[in-house]
Amino acid sequence: MGLFGGGKSHHSKNPMDAAMPFLNQMDPLLQQYYQPYIQAGNRQLPNLESQYGQLTNDPGGFLNKVGQNYQQSPGFDFAMKQALQGAGHAAAAGGMAGSPQHEQQNMSLASDIASQDYDRWMREALGLYGEGLGGQQNLYGLGAQAGMGLGTNLADIQGMKAKMAYEARKAKNQEEATRRSSLWGSLGGLAGGALGSFGGPIGAAVGSSIGSNLGSMM
Repeated sequence: MGLFGGGKSHHSKNPMDAAMPFLNQMDPLLQQYYQPYIQAGNRQLPNLESQYGQLTNDPGGFLNKVGQNYQQSPGFDFAMKQALQGAGHAAAAGGMAGSPQHEQQNMSLASDIASQDYDRWMREALGLYGEGLGGQQNLYGLGAQAGMGLGTNLADIQGMKAKMAYEARKAKNQEEATRRSSLWGSLGGLAGGALGSFGGPIGAAVGSSIGSNLGSMM
């Protein structure tokens, strides 16, 4: 090493340089675990907006659209047959079989059974629709949480990098200041020695004082 501190430093490796490769690996690692949930949530958003738009803007039209797919239940025909047979027996026992009253009663029974079957189908269909919509909401919620988690973690990592860079720069500045102070102190000592050889104790004291003052100013 030269007089003015040339050559390579033999100090231990900077902590920031040692930690930075690990911190740089965190970004792709976090992306790997968070992105599937973020992407799944993002895929739900367009359909959720569309579905909520239908429900709020035209709820009656939405119900009609669901009702267009109505299908009679497997037990509909059996229930209808049983009801009509019971009404027929009652009408026959009362001597009203085949009368207009009997026919009107049959129509009323058929209408009630059909209405009940339709209502049952709609309840089940809307229940399944609610489950599907709720599932999409859950996926979107997971995606939103994953996005916030990823953002927080990435911000923390950047903060750690910034803090480490600041501390490394601060330590380097302190090291350089200490080196300059030591250098000028050494030069002062040399000057003191040179002056001392010519001027005795007074010259040595003057040289030492010059070196101390130079060191304190750096």
